[in-house]
Amino acid sequence: MKYLKYLLIGIAFGIVMTKSEAISWYRIQEMFRFQAFHMYGIIGSALAVGIALTQWLKRSAKTAIDGNPITFQDKQFSISRYLFGGFIFGLGWALSGACPGPMYTLLGNGFSVFIVVILSAIFGTFVYGLLRPYLPH
Repeated sequence: MKYLKYLLIGIAFGIVMTKSEAISWYRIQEMFRFQAFHMYGIIGSALAVGIALTQWLKRSAKTAIDGNPITFQDKQFSISRYLFGGFIFGLGWALSGACPGPMYTLLGNGFSVFIVVILSAIFGTFVYGLLRPYLPH
């Protein structure tokens, strides 16, 4: 029961992703070919909501679930970090046809091949954890 709210939020997220067609490979292809505004509108809306909520969190005294204050730390800009990370993220998106958010939604919609994609993403995260001390940050 403790995690029920997270399950319900995940289900709602999956429904929104499905109904907005954000999980459609054809919509993603249209975006990368600059043929339709649909995905740019979704991403732009998410960006605007994310910026607004982040600014609200910074200005309020909200705490995390465990009671600790929510803090934000500035990161030093590094072109190699963003270039390398963006390349790997884009390569994974291109090969799988989905960014990390919709992977679980696609699995829930019956595309069982996404088990391989999810396991690969988890493995990639594990490898990053091993290599993190040796990477530019």
